[in-house]
Amino acid sequence: MRIRLLLAGVVAAGCASAPAVLPPTTAAPPAARGDTADATLLPAGLGTLRQQDLAVRLPLVGGATAQLLPLDESFLRLLAPDSYRTLRDLRASRRVALDSIAQRFRLPRYSIWYVSFFGQEQGEARFSPFEVILTNGGREFRPLEIVPLSPGFGEQRLRQRDVKAALYVFDGSMDLNQPLEVSVESARDATSWSAVVLPRVERERALVRSRASRGPGR
Repeated sequence: MRIRLLLAGVVAAGCASAPAVLPPTTAAPPAARGDTADATLLPAGLGTLRQQDLAVRLPLVGGATAQLLPLDESFLRLLAPDSYRTLRDLRASRRVALDSIAQRFRLPRYSIWYVSFFGQEQGEARFSPFEVILTNGGREFRPLEIVPLSPGFGEQRLRQRDVKAALYVFDGSMDLNQPLEVSVESARDATSWSAVVLPRVERERALVRSRASRGPGR
């Protein structure tokens, strides 16, 4: 499917160990379509996970590293409060573009991922933003659209310590609570999501339920 890069704002480049994100704003709009229904969500503000706890990282040929982080509300609510607000606001800041994509493809739901490419070595590294595939439930999901967040994202070049980031929009029929394989260019990771991320998510969900059951101030 032909992917069209959309013009979007700029996000400051972060360090190579964590995604670059926008600073939090004063209020967080409602979750984007495709998220878990509000009635089934855990309360926000009780999670303790870091962004990298929900991410899959892949070293790429040529000195770059890719990191993929889902922006699904049910996963974001497991993050520590500051990280939760920052990523939720980042997603909300692109709501108009995301809704336009959903309308164009007539999607009842969509899945949004924050994808970053980091330059790890001296000199210039190349990356291919279009070669990202998520395999879930026996089906391959390719990005329907890419919404750049960093200037020069479409140039597909990275200097050392440089970060280029974008929001990737996928069909929302994938089930993030099931095993998921991540492929970027020639790199593939078939185990990190199911063996590392999902067990961590389930533990944190249990802890958040326990914290919520104690009530405020207890």
